[in-house]
Amino acid sequence: MKNLILLLLFLFSTNLLATPVNINSADAKAIADALNGIGIKKAEAIVKYRTENGAFVAVEDLTKVKGIGQKTLEKNKKDILLSDTPSAQPASVVEPNPVVEPAKVNKSK
Repeated sequence: MKNLILLLLFLFSTNLLATPVNINSADAKAIADALNGIGIKKAEAIVKYRTENGAFVAVEDLTKVKGIGQKTLEKNKKDILLSDTPSAQPASVVEPNPVVEPAKVNKSK
């Protein structure tokens, strides 16, 4: 029973510590280490697909790689990056600065 608890704690903690991976630049080992259910063979298939077809434009494009289905994609979506730079905030979130016109000065005396 103690071993089972230790195993569950280990599995749970490794999922929490998963590091997102850029599937457009990472090597097969990094992809296999970062994604759940992706072993070295599938990771090599991802790298091969990327090399032959160009960068992945959307996370969903991973399903074009043989052996990667929607279920695998869904459990890994939060750990898949398409670039190394964080995406910018949507424009609707950023409030524009209001234009402030200078106050009129009354110079007549």
